[in-house]
Amino acid sequence: ELKNGETFNGTLDSCDNWMNIKLKEVICTSRDGDRFWRLPEVVIRGNNIKYLRIPEEVIDMVPEEDLSMAGKGKGGKGGKRGRHDKEKMEAQKAEARMDRELVQIEKLMEERAAKKSRGESLALGNKPKGGGRDRDRAAANEQNEMF
Repeated sequence: ELKNGETFNGTLDSCDNWMNIKLKEVICTSRDGDRFWRLPEVVIRGNNIKYLRIPEEVIDMVPEEDLSMAGKGKGGKGGKRGRHDKEKMEAQKAEARMDRELVQIEKLMEERAAKKSRGESLALGNKPKGGGRDRDRAAANEQNEMF
């Protein structure tokens, strides 16, 4: 549906970064819903689009974005990227890194909660195998554990 109320129903042929789209085998409906047109092809400028409806099965076919390959290879003209593109890429990498770290933290917290519910030791690291001072320190750490 467009911002002016007209609807276009067809097969998505192409789309660009500005959401300009090209539809094929289109049925256009007027904003009041009284008139219909059958068009072989339509190009719609992205800033006129109010929303798109895409079937779930089509969305599920799209592969997840792999940020590990992002930024490798050549950009547009002359293979150089603008400063804005580099900053955006760095921000995406930082966000992906933070997401991975959050997942690791959540896993550690779940493991600690499971250990606590089982009554197991929550001390970090391996228990010392020897005796003496290392064993005494490990015992003190277990007693003083906050979690």
